[in-house]
Amino acid sequence: MENNRFEILTQMLEKNPKDSFARYGLAMEYAKQEEYGKAMEHYRKLWELFPDYSAAYFQAAQVLAKTGETEEARQVLHKGIEAAGRSGDLHTKSEMEAALEEL
Repeated sequence: MENNRFEILTQMLEKNPKDSFARYGLAMEYAKQEEYGKAMEHYRKLWELFPDYSAAYFQAAQVLAKTGETEEARQVLHKGIEAAGRSGDLHTKSEMEAALEEL
């Protein structure tokens, strides 16, 4: 099932490289498989294409924290909090603020 989901998301992204849903989903799949470098590539591309995609900042910060890159995780959370504020995503903003306090 997971392999199928990975393939579907990859195909969606091949058809439309600007598909935010597919890119976010693929990043999440890579993170689940502990392929953190590939996950971060997709999160960074999401920020480039959609700077206010706040959930991507939150998830990327979690990946960075898992890999011991705490300072970069903090920086990502700060950017994500700003993005969530711009987009009005108060739930994700509060989650990132809490995560920032825990780092």
